[in-house]
Amino acid sequence: MLRTLYAKLALGLVVLIAAMGLVYALLSLSATRHYLAQVHQQVNRDLARNLVADRDLVAEGRLNEPALKSMFHDYMQINPSIEIYLLDLEGRILSYSADPGKVKRKRVSLGPIRAFLDDAARFPLLGDDPRSHERRKVFSVTPVPSANAPQGYLYVVLRGETYDFVDAFAEGSYFARLSAWAVAATLVFGLLAGLIVFRLLTRRLQRLTAAMDRFRVSDFSEPDRYQHKPAAEARDEVDRLGVTFDQMAGRIVEQIQELKQQDALRRDLVAQVSHDLRTPLAALHGYLETLKLKEDALSAEERARYLEIVLRQSQHLTRLVGELFELAKLEAREATPQCEPFSLPELVQDVVQKFQLEAGERRVTLTMELDADLPLVSADIALVERVLDNLIDNALSHTPAGGTVRVPVRRDADRVILCVADTGKGIAEGDLPKIFEPFYQAKEPASGNGHAGLGLAIARRIVELHGSVLDVRSRPGEGTTFVFGLPVWRPA
Repeated sequence: MLRTLYAKLALGLVVLIAAMGLVYALLSLSATRHYLAQVHQQVNRDLARNLVADRDLVAEGRLNEPALKSMFHDYMQINPSIEIYLLDLEGRILSYSADPGKVKRKRVSLGPIRAFLDDAARFPLLGDDPRSHERRKVFSVTPVPSANAPQGYLYVVLRGETYDFVDAFAEGSYFARLSAWAVAATLVFGLLAGLIVFRLLTRRLQRLTAAMDRFRVSDFSEPDRYQHKPAAEARDEVDRLGVTFDQMAGRIVEQIQELKQQDALRRDLVAQVSHDLRTPLAALHGYLETLKLKEDALSAEERARYLEIVLRQSQHLTRLVGELFELAKLEAREATPQCEPFSLPELVQDVVQKFQLEAGERRVTLTMELDADLPLVSADIALVERVLDNLIDNALSHTPAGGTVRVPVRRDADRVILCVADTGKGIAEGDLPKIFEPFYQAKEPASGNGHAGLGLAIARRIVELHGSVLDVRSRPGEGTTFVFGLPVWRPA
């Protein structure tokens, strides 16, 4: 029952309304009693003095004892709500109008009496009730026979035993019950209104919770949209929470799809790596086994040819494993560029010179084109050299004999742009988005040798680490151009 937010809010509201009703009743009762006591004492402030004057209790400067007893008797019959006591100057009770069997005190405190006789007294002022050792009540008092020559006090309790009985009866009367029912009805109405409001407020939360549960049951594959309106129209926190859930659910679905694609690519990569490693290993094993089995039957020329093949396969295997480790290191962000200022034209010249021999063997023209007054760039010179090696090697391997590979370098605002362009067969449009994927097999005849290897994946990752993008432009039969930029070095 209490597992839902609405049930908890409803219970909290019930407890709150009940507590408010109780506090209201206690405060109302206390405030009403305080107010009635204040009014009663204020109205009857001079009652004791008037009794002395009206009943001729003082004759020839002395207290008239017979008149006092007559007054006690009369007020017990006429106004039983008050009780009259005669006190001496020490507060001891000398005589009284109350039932003798119910008077428990022998004296009353003089502190409230002196405070009452002070003109600055603030009401209600409570004095001792002779009928109880704990209870205190409002009173009226006057010195007798006079204030100038007091011999005692006429002490009038304004709310005597009869008043208490009537007051207790009145609390259970029709008007008291009507007031109680009115308060109860108000509280019940407030409770019902609060429950309806809470229901309206939590209804959207329940709908959002249901959408989340359905999304969870679908194994986070089929999001159930909560908000079908633009995020700008969200009315409050609940709607904004719903919009956030919709965005989060969509992002989760996308990430799950991406993870599935990455998993498929990972499996393809493992299969391709296994294939590319198995080929040179099989060749190594085969030729080494032949050398061992036919060692005496092979001529020196055959033995040298076999060893050359084994060495070539070993070099291919070493290069492939090295590229795998390099790509893994770059993807894991373990390689951080150590940027420093250097001359990009000098680096390009060194790399181009390094590939001139291979270009001559392939009968490919390798040239560089440098703008005048090129500034220094800020980059990791070793990693940039690795990019150039990969791009030029890739261009040479895809350019037929008689073709050209150009390496132009030019200034563009605050960057230096470097290109590697070849006149090879180009890349099909459908293969362009995938050529940077490790071991992606391009379709013939666009790629030349049918295999992109790891060089382009490594080059792209290095360029990204420098905050740039390795772009490619190619069309079948028109060659391929790779382009990236490096920031101009600014002295600190």
